[in-house]
Amino acid sequence: MPFRFKNKFLPFIGPVLLYLLWNLALTAKWIQPNLLPPPDVTLAYMMKSFATGVIFQDLWTTILRTVYAFLIAAGIGVPLGVLLGSSVQTYRSVEFLIDFFRSTPSSALIPLFMLIFGISDINKIAIAAFAAFLVILFNCAYGVMNAKKTRLMAAKTMGIRKFYIFKDILIMESLPQTFVGLRTGISIALVIVIVAEMFIGSENGLGHRIIDAQQVFNIKEMYSSILVTGALGYSLNIIFMLIEKKLIHWSGKS
Repeated sequence: MPFRFKNKFLPFIGPVLLYLLWNLALTAKWIQPNLLPPPDVTLAYMMKSFATGVIFQDLWTTILRTVYAFLIAAGIGVPLGVLLGSSVQTYRSVEFLIDFFRSTPSSALIPLFMLIFGISDINKIAIAAFAAFLVILFNCAYGVMNAKKTRLMAAKTMGIRKFYIFKDILIMESLPQTFVGLRTGISIALVIVIVAEMFIGSENGLGHRIIDAQQVFNIKEMYSSILVTGALGYSLNIIFMLIEKKLIHWSGKS
């Protein structure tokens, strides 16, 4: 079997292993059957949710909240990260604040955001945007600061103006690291939105769907909603990987 043909099947290994482990947990009775439905039953229930359309409103609500939070985070984090990264002294002066809040679990700040924004959609979007903003800012700033020194030195030696050095070298060199921040940022935004939907008086969203199913002991609904959430996060990551591959095809080349 050709090597390239084998590589096409590599992405399917993970789902197959999950399926086998799930079945093994039931067969070996590691978990009580009433707490873990068979994977086939869960998948069938999930497909039924899509076929009947009952999940679409919650799915769309979560997607919108995640996208809004991400756009806010990226719209502020990328420009600010570039500005801070272009001046090491400026970044060092605020490094403590960035690292402190980046190291603080964003879910721990939910009560603070509830005091500021109340129980509303704005609250969920704001806390998710804040969490994603810190990751994007950090990666973007470090991408600019870690631009290849040889190219910078060569450009300065040739007398190229600072504006073009900033635009054509610093910005371009920082893009791979910036996209790492963007991919991580949208994943974090989704996680925080789901958590907020669970615990901040939501009436819709995948997080609300999961916690509501758990409270009424609708186990199939709970697991199918968890699978949808995981698939959504995976899809967002794949989309950003494709965009990154398209826009930064030169990454890693001299």
